[in-house]
Amino acid sequence: MHTGNWTIVSEFILLGLTDDPVLKIALFIFFLHVYIITLLGNIGIMLVIILTSRLHTPMYFMLCSLSLVDICYSSVTTPNMLANFIAHNKAISFSGCVTQMFLFFTMGSTEVTLLTLMAYDRYIAICNPLLYSIIMSKRVCIFLVVFAFSISLLNALIHATLTFTLPFCHSNKITHFYCDVPPILKISCSDTTLNEAVLVAVAGGVIVLCLTIIITSYAFIVSAILKIKSSEGRWRTFSTCSSHFVCVTLFFGTLVFMYAKPTSDHSMEEDRVASVFYAVIIPMLNPLIYSLRNKEVKGALMRIMRITCT
Repeated sequence: MHTGNWTIVSEFILLGLTDDPVLKIALFIFFLHVYIITLLGNIGIMLVIILTSRLHTPMYFMLCSLSLVDICYSSVTTPNMLANFIAHNKAISFSGCVTQMFLFFTMGSTEVTLLTLMAYDRYIAICNPLLYSIIMSKRVCIFLVVFAFSISLLNALIHATLTFTLPFCHSNKITHFYCDVPPILKISCSDTTLNEAVLVAVAGGVIVLCLTIIITSYAFIVSAILKIKSSEGRWRTFSTCSSHFVCVTLFFGTLVFMYAKPTSDHSMEEDRVASVFYAVIIPMLNPLIYSLRNKEVKGALMRIMRITCT
């Protein structure tokens, strides 16, 4: 249906990562393995934490929540991307596109907030150890995780509502492998200045606020670590947050590149590469980083494996 030059869009076409048929098969096999590792790794982390009573602490409660979010975060985009590698029809319905964007922003924002809360948790544990059990009680931890999810729902609702109330014309083809704001704004035939401003203000504002909290927390953590006299004690203390620091660096680095600039400055090729990294690769890396660099998780995993094998 047409009204002037505007088109009522009933579906979008996701162009994906490539049109090369040989490369499609290679990418399908690669990302299928990535997705399987993501599911197994994060489910493994969750099971280890749930089955090991000594890991029933605020830090591991948030890590368990992060693993659950990583499963959902990857599942929002990866199965659809895999299907598009081998399917002739790359269409996604209008409602499906809205749902995908809403869930993607919800999970992404929750991941950002959880990583921030984990930095705060490490700050309390290292800088105020005597008050740790009081400040980070079970009730407080549950409240913080629920708060993170609630704020993320609001953030996702803002972006999805503003994006899909725009009129579309000329084309319904999205130069991406999932429904994200920047590529959809590209195919709108109306002025998207407000949408771009909201994207930079809200998404950029959340990133800046969370980064500020993380950097401030780590500034206090480093200051506390430097006051420890023995090098062994300093290393042992720092090792409790080294995994988190690596995850934060990887995730926030790509987010800043992706969302903290105007949509007009976006290169679709650069955006797709960045999106693959933070939407598909990082959810796989998080459990690997925590399991390989965390002695308690590795120890608990080995104990469970020994019990299972005997």
